[in-house]
Amino acid sequence: MQIFRSIFLTMLLVPFAVMPAEETADNDVTACGFSPQAIALAKLIQQDPLQQRAYIQCHPLLAQAADDKARVMAEVGMVMHNVGGSPNSRLREIGFPLPRYYSGVMGNQVEAIAGGYTTPDSVWRAFKGSKSHRQHLLGELDFYREQQFIGVGFYSDRHAPHVEYWVVYVTKAADNLPVPDFEFIPDKGIFVVQQVKPEINLSSPQ
Repeated sequence: MQIFRSIFLTMLLVPFAVMPAEETADNDVTACGFSPQAIALAKLIQQDPLQQRAYIQCHPLLAQAADDKARVMAEVGMVMHNVGGSPNSRLREIGFPLPRYYSGVMGNQVEAIAGGYTTPDSVWRAFKGSKSHRQHLLGELDFYREQQFIGVGFYSDRHAPHVEYWVVYVTKAADNLPVPDFEFIPDKGIFVVQQVKPEINLSSPQ
C-alpha cells in the first residue's frame, strides 16, 4: 500500500490536465483512493444504477485531498466541512482548478463527509438517504451532473469519537467554455452525516 500511495503522490507533481471523455473508458477505480475502503466507496458511487453521470474519472489530487481531510477529522474528533478551510477553498489551495462560478469562501459544491459508518455499503446508504448528498453524489441536478472527477478518503482510529471517517470529492475542473445555463447553483453548506457509536454519546454524514 505504501508503494501504491507513493506512485500517486508522484503523479500529483505532474501538471494538472483534464482528460477528454473518450479517454476515460479504461478509468481505474483504484486511482480513486489509498485504501480498500475508499476504493470500494468510489466504486459504489460510480456504478450505482441511479448514477446520472455518463462517467466519473478518478483523480489522484482529489484522492489525496480526501485522504488528508479524513485523517484531520479523526485527529480533531469532528465530522466538519470547515476543518482546514471550506471545501471549495481547500481544493483551490491545493491546486485543483475549480470553475470560476463555484462559490468562494465558505462554499461547498464538491465535498461529502461522514463519520461513524463501518463499511462502504453502510456509509453509501447513509449518503443516499440524505437529499443534498444524494443530489451531489448521484448527479441528480444539472449543476452536479457535469462534475466528472472523484476522489475518496477513509481513515479509521479506534480512539477517535466516530472511529471511521469518510470524505468524498466529486467536482468539475475549470475550463474555457461558457458558464452553463443552470436552473440554479446549489451549495451544500455545512450539512454533514454522522452516526452515533453505541459506546459514545455523539450526534450523522455531512
